[in-house]
Amino acid sequence: MLMEIYHKLLEHFGPQGWWPGESPFEIMVGAILTQNANWRNVERAIENLKKQNLLSCEKIHRLPPEKLAELIRPSGFYNLKAKRLKKFVEYFFEKYGGDAERMKKMDGEKLRKELLSLPGIGKETADSILLYALEKPFFVVDAYTRRFLSRHGIMDYHEDYDKIRLFFERNIPRDVYIYNEYHALLVRLGKTYCRKKEECEKCPLRSYLPENRE
Repeated sequence: MLMEIYHKLLEHFGPQGWWPGESPFEIMVGAILTQNANWRNVERAIENLKKQNLLSCEKIHRLPPEKLAELIRPSGFYNLKAKRLKKFVEYFFEKYGGDAERMKKMDGEKLRKELLSLPGIGKETADSILLYALEKPFFVVDAYTRRFLSRHGIMDYHEDYDKIRLFFERNIPRDVYIYNEYHALLVRLGKTYCRKKEECEKCPLRSYLPENRE
């Protein structure tokens, strides 16, 4: 069923081309800054770093926390996020020399454990970095995914994160492109139809709702 839903969404919305970013490092920064933030505000924060020619691991590593906080202010919770970003960059710089290609060569499960040990990096952020920046097959679970699953009677909204992640990983091909598109398509679905005030009648997945299943 999950692959049927994937193809239905892909046919309806088309490829999403996620994650927006010009480099793996930019995607990593975006994944950290997007916590509790609107993506447009995250883009403004990243643009501030670009204008100052500071969007690199080495430069952020050397940047004073208060200066970094000011630049990423549009993303919200900027003092907290500056500390988290500095800690991530310290890890990335000291362990991998700020080299995403070197990081990509590492085992995905080992990388996930390392990322989850860093302050402020939870499972969704870690899996976003693994999938979108490092091209590792880890399915990203967010509020849109949970809303889709619960409204279609597939899983409870508050189910354990890893139980949901593994449900997808075990029932769709273990393919980075499919994981990428599927997550992006569920976000698009959530923003278009499966909102807090749902528009089920217009939704391409209305036939999969419990009351419509044969």
